[in-house]
Amino acid sequence: MTTLTALPVGDRLTFPRLQSLLDTTAGNLSTHLRRLEEAGYVTVTKGHQGRVPSTHVEATRAGRRAFEDYVGRLTELLTPPTGGTSTTEDR
Repeated sequence: MTTLTALPVGDRLTFPRLQSLLDTTAGNLSTHLRRLEEAGYVTVTKGHQGRVPSTHVEATRAGRRAFEDYVGRLTELLTPPTGGTSTTEDR
């Protein structure tokens, strides 16, 4: 999702390009994409470029939103609290 959401809205990657960027096997990537597609987070479009089969992958609006929410929650968890609260390290 990080790779796909880094693209401008409407842009997509070919399956081989995404596989290369992620340095993963085709089977592993297919499994992950299937789960993301079932969740509505990515769109997988199969077609042809000339006579050659092609598969394109794109993050959906819902996928982008879910990823933003996820990153936001992680940021909250990883950001130290501010203010007058003391921690055991302060004592």
